[in-house]
Amino acid sequence: MMSMNVIETDRLILRELDLNDFRFILALLNSPGWLQYIGDRGVKNERQAREYLLNGPLKNYKEYGFGLYMVEEKLLGLPIGICGLLKRETLEHPDLGFAFLPEFMGKGFALKAAKGVLEHTKSKLKLETILAIVLPNNKSSIRLVEKLGFQYQRSIQLKEGEDLNLFQVDL
Repeated sequence: MMSMNVIETDRLILRELDLNDFRFILALLNSPGWLQYIGDRGVKNERQAREYLLNGPLKNYKEYGFGLYMVEEKLLGLPIGICGLLKRETLEHPDLGFAFLPEFMGKGFALKAAKGVLEHTKSKLKLETILAIVLPNNKSSIRLVEKLGFQYQRSIQLKEGEDLNLFQVDL
């Protein structure tokens, strides 16, 4: 099954994830940044990585018409991260999600990918309000969402005992 390219920038291609991306997902979900700022999802082998893809991004594409996309660096065709929208039952609007392998962090890829997602969200998906939730100690992600125009709203808890900063942008 060929994945569909959704967004293209000068340096990046964002495409739908597919089951063949399980090795990348396994590496990403066990990278230090993911574990520290997003949390352990219990994805420790290939079978669990495929289940994560089936029950997460692939299910979201079908249900909502959007989800997290694979971010590939154009020149080398390397998978470097994920970026896209999530729909949580506990939040009124979709929220922006992003995560990159450690060696591709701090190079402007997340900003480029997120800008592409927001432009796509406004022009193709016709959504007007997007949220972002970030751990208060995740300074680089807070800087990123603020650069994208998100405004801090309030502190929320999606699970007991975990305070998160809620941001919002109107497109």
